[in-house]
Amino acid sequence: MARGPRSPGRHPAGRSLPPALAFGALSTLLSGLWWTGAAYAPGLPVPRPERGFLSVAVSIGLLALAASLCLKPIRSRVGGLLGGWIAGLCAGGLFGLLQAVISLVVDRGAGGDMWPLMMAYVAVADGLAFGACTGWLLGLAALATDRVDQTSRPGRSTGPQFIAGALGVMALAASLIVPNVQGAANVGKNLPDAGFLRAEGSHISDGRGNQVLLRGVNVNQLVDFYRPQPEVPAVRPLSEEDFAGMAEQGFTVSRLNISWSALEPERGSLDPEYVARIHQAVDWAKAHGIYTVLDMHQDGWWNGPTEPGTTCRPGTEEMWGYDGAPQWATITDGAPRCQFTGRDISPAGNRAFQNFYFDTNGIRSALAQTWGKLAAEFSDEPMVAGFDLLNEPGFGETAPVTTSYLLGKFYAQGIERIREAGARQIIFIEPSIFWSGLGIDSGPTPGFTEDTNIVFSPHLYAESITMDRDLGIVPIVGLERQFTLAQRVAAEYNAPLWSGEYGYWGSEEVHWGEDEDSLARLARYAAAEDEHVLGSAYWVWKQACGDPQNGIELYGNALMMQDCATGGDLPPKRGLLKILSRVYPQSAPGKITSLAAEESTLRLAGQTDTASCDLQVWFPGSAKPEIHSTGIANSSLEQVPGGWKFTGCASGDYALATGSGE
Repeated sequence: MARGPRSPGRHPAGRSLPPALAFGALSTLLSGLWWTGAAYAPGLPVPRPERGFLSVAVSIGLLALAASLCLKPIRSRVGGLLGGWIAGLCAGGLFGLLQAVISLVVDRGAGGDMWPLMMAYVAVADGLAFGACTGWLLGLAALATDRVDQTSRPGRSTGPQFIAGALGVMALAASLIVPNVQGAANVGKNLPDAGFLRAEGSHISDGRGNQVLLRGVNVNQLVDFYRPQPEVPAVRPLSEEDFAGMAEQGFTVSRLNISWSALEPERGSLDPEYVARIHQAVDWAKAHGIYTVLDMHQDGWWNGPTEPGTTCRPGTEEMWGYDGAPQWATITDGAPRCQFTGRDISPAGNRAFQNFYFDTNGIRSALAQTWGKLAAEFSDEPMVAGFDLLNEPGFGETAPVTTSYLLGKFYAQGIERIREAGARQIIFIEPSIFWSGLGIDSGPTPGFTEDTNIVFSPHLYAESITMDRDLGIVPIVGLERQFTLAQRVAAEYNAPLWSGEYGYWGSEEVHWGEDEDSLARLARYAAAEDEHVLGSAYWVWKQACGDPQNGIELYGNALMMQDCATGGDLPPKRGLLKILSRVYPQSAPGKITSLAAEESTLRLAGQTDTASCDLQVWFPGSAKPEIHSTGIANSSLEQVPGGWKFTGCASGDYALATGSGE
């Protein structure tokens, strides 16, 4: 007897269908933060109204089936509310497993990466979380069913009443679909005047009916970096020659990295000299036809290193500082500055982000207000494409779902302050640093803002700086698949996709990035980018030898190389630039329907409902391209520094190609 009874007690299982149907129907009303922001495959059943009636109906049916299968065996062993809750947990996990199987089929199986396994993990985790939080409702429904069965007249079936009630809840859930879809289609709010860039459907437009592809580079030369060696400069001087050089590569955008610590060293006031440097950079870029995306950059939250005397636990190590927030906005509560696997995982950094997300001492609100002040400086400048509110946000110390929600709260605050300042440019929103490290992340919770002029801007580093590459294992997300997944998440926000960073292929042994493997990966990236008709900003234009990200090597690891022995220039990375500078349409009337390019070889098709003379295509190199076109009139070809500019008037369906054939 000390070991307890030899056979477990048995409990009446009761009927499972009515409570299972009710539980499935309620999933649509209670889905809340579940099944959002993840790159679920098209057609995968998810119980969220905005996914459409069919998705909701199938999800309810599958979840009800899973609940029914779990109720009887579990309630027969665990009675009362607890048995129902455990059954809800089981049902959520089983539903996630069913989603994973469907996703494997819809996504056509494995594609040389571990995404099917990651998708299975996400789906099952979402299901288990939903079951853990709402399983008690299944328990209550089961107890209510038992109670009604016990009090009903003998021989009278109560099944129809319960089914009717469950179907009524389903009808109520389905009725939410129409207003949600209508809300998602609410476009045009806070759009700027024509001539300013804007989000329009799935692409970026100039407000005059033309799709704009923003392709260029990151510029880190205004960042307030930590200096590992004080005598070695952490950034290279920024001059107009930099922007002239970008234009010679056909680039049309600079993602200008700026530092909160330099912008607002004293709380409440912007540093006028630093603001003047930002203005100067924007003016230089404008003079060469280059748009600017202002990016509030941070790496590891702030530029402070491990404090002297700190003892780091086994598995962690002392670290340099990097860049980001001012000291007054850095609240670590004494957590050690010791990194695990890299700069973005440290107790001090996590605590600093935690305090930021929860607005400790008002620091989250302070950054939003800072954005309002900075945006006011550029509200009338159409060559400022927009504002990237926070580079690669950290994940803090809470569950990802909480981080996503609070990140969305910050973005909403920042957008509100920017719009109050009269700035109507694009707002670029990023997911957390996990996207750069894993190739996928959840991003801010959809619906975080009613503003429609937003662009989703993850950093597409798959097969580059991701953890799988560092560990030497099969990619979690393949280089080509990352574009599809990112576009799926962008669609959750009804926003275009633009990659704010990518590149950095190579290894510690090949810092130049001109090896065969690096060039092959960039070529694959370029082909996928063209296939998806996207823009991006390569990391990075120039990098100084004292930049902590560079590691103080023999030379700066950027497109424009620096000799760390002399401080002078080395030859640029011509192999990479040959791919980055390939032919592409900088502006196209209507919408680009297909794009394929390699160096000066182009196949372009588009469609416009309104005739427009704003077609502009960049061709690299000194050799005059041989161009064939249909649907394009009044065309001209002008030689410019670094290449050629083709312009023309397009109407209806149009196409342009190089070579001997059309």
